[in-house]
Amino acid sequence: MTSYSLPYYADPATLPAQLPTIEEIGAAQDILGDKLATKVVAIGDHFVVKYGPQADLLEGETMLFLQNCSSVPVPRVYALFWSPNTKIKYIVMERIKGQDLSLIWARLDHAAKETLAIKLRSIFTELRQLTSPGGYCSVGHRGLPDGIFWTNNALQPFAGPFETESDLNKAMVAKYVEDGLSKHKAEYYTRTFKEVLQDHPPVFTHADFQRKNVIIRTSSKPPTDQLGEQPHAELEIVMIDWEFAGWYPNYWEYARTIFACGRWEDDWSLWVDMILEPFRNEYVWTNMFLSELWS
Repeated sequence: MTSYSLPYYADPATLPAQLPTIEEIGAAQDILGDKLATKVVAIGDHFVVKYGPQADLLEGETMLFLQNCSSVPVPRVYALFWSPNTKIKYIVMERIKGQDLSLIWARLDHAAKETLAIKLRSIFTELRQLTSPGGYCSVGHRGLPDGIFWTNNALQPFAGPFETESDLNKAMVAKYVEDGLSKHKAEYYTRTFKEVLQDHPPVFTHADFQRKNVIIRTSSKPPTDQLGEQPHAELEIVMIDWEFAGWYPNYWEYARTIFACGRWEDDWSLWVDMILEPFRNEYVWTNMFLSELWS
């Protein structure tokens, strides 16, 4: 991996335009996302900025890792920095012109869905080949950022990094107890996880694979198919939202993706089974655990 340090600024010669200032970011009106402590805005034709006190520069570092060590399509990262006075962190990245897959899925024919499934399967195959720096962790051998490990108790972290899958399982159960759920059910999960959630090697995982995080880049070529979309062979994918990514057990991507199917209103799960290796038994237990944890 190409070395870098924080704060990070890309070589000015590689920038499509001058980086936006903190003032320009704060005044931006093209709001793409607005959570309690994190905001995503578009600035001009070239930049998207995710910023806020809870923005995590690890997401930007993960995208830098991917753009330097793989051909996985991610937005280019132009800057990672923070404001010393406000503790607000900033991820300045490439603005991808296109639509997210959730918006166009219903209009795609079978051939287009098959093309996208093949492209996505190739992306995840490449991700799985990225070697862990040691066990189950995120870039830089830090803890796993999946929300399942989140706690507001800084003295009781659950995110690892973990040397073994058993250590990871113990942290999941400990978080369950920390959230005030049944200790008796926690003991049952402990016994069950020793049988079900074992022998899964760490593989690099997006950990939030949903259609809204798959952007179909707008083509500069004129559309030729009946949907007014790009020809199937030219559908270009960019994967966004890498804030939860890291090296997780190899069932994690499938289990979390099927969990995110929500109301199961269409055929998405069918195509997930073609994109990712199914882990059906692990999904059932993960679904039960998450449903209780977040109910």
